[in-house]
Amino acid sequence: MLAKPSHDAEDREQVDRVRRVLTTAAGGAPVEVRAPASDEEYAAAVASLAAPVPQDAVVLGGDGSVHRLLQELHDQGLLPATVGLVPAGTGNDLARSAGIPLDPQDAAPIAAAGRPAPRGLLVDDTGGIVVNAVHAGVGAEATASAGEVKGVLGKAAYAVGALRAGLTSRGWHLRVVVDGRTVADGSEPVLMVTLALGSSVGGGTRVAPTARPDDGLAEVVLARGTSAIARTSFARDLRKGRHTRRRDVTVTRGQEVLVEAVGPQDAFHVSVDGDVPPGRIRRRTWRVEPDAWRLRVPTDPPATAPPSP
Repeated sequence: MLAKPSHDAEDREQVDRVRRVLTTAAGGAPVEVRAPASDEEYAAAVASLAAPVPQDAVVLGGDGSVHRLLQELHDQGLLPATVGLVPAGTGNDLARSAGIPLDPQDAAPIAAAGRPAPRGLLVDDTGGIVVNAVHAGVGAEATASAGEVKGVLGKAAYAVGALRAGLTSRGWHLRVVVDGRTVADGSEPVLMVTLALGSSVGGGTRVAPTARPDDGLAEVVLARGTSAIARTSFARDLRKGRHTRRRDVTVTRGQEVLVEAVGPQDAFHVSVDGDVPPGRIRRRTWRVEPDAWRLRVPTDPPATAPPSP
């Protein structure tokens, strides 16, 4: 099991409880706990999963922790792999969309012995991976703002970040091409572009309600409204999960997506699985790699969530 390093006694006690549940669920098989502090220690811990016999990994953490694991597995050529998840993050959107309980004690048996469900990955032209969703535009700005207060506000930080970004963003002139078809030519500004394999972000906001992580396609949500009224109403509709019904929102699906800045002032941040890498970029291409990994999920799939009013 991979867990974040911690000197907090309560965190260490949680790790021990989860380890005991995992051991029981795995029929008494030993569970090794790793909490690597450095990048080198983390790479070595991941490499050890492959030898002498391939082993499953269990992550105690959030979407960012799963992202880090899969990025390392991808870089070391160890995919496909089977991963269990015990959610202990802020948003836990991977767990939510897969029907994994958010209580660590309830999630641990599934992480050890749940059904391995195939999942795709988005891989960009620099080798970076996306597990759940990547945003350009106001979504990335919102995540960057949320990151400033997430340690204090927890899940509520996403709402604060979205409010900040919605009040200040004026849009970006971006060219967006999905499987060779231009869906935005950059002549008009857009508010946000989201590529999603999972349906929710930010702790349950259903940004791409019909996205499926196992169908080999990314759902692309393009929001065009950049006026003050449009930004405010889009944020309201996004929270209620009804933004995809708007006339200024386009939803499409594809395997390869290009996002490119048109003007000199249109370089953009990206938010990848809740993390905003430093610096702005002008161009990036993402491609879906289907069945790239497997996530252990409940044996009975979760019921489909009813549409938002």
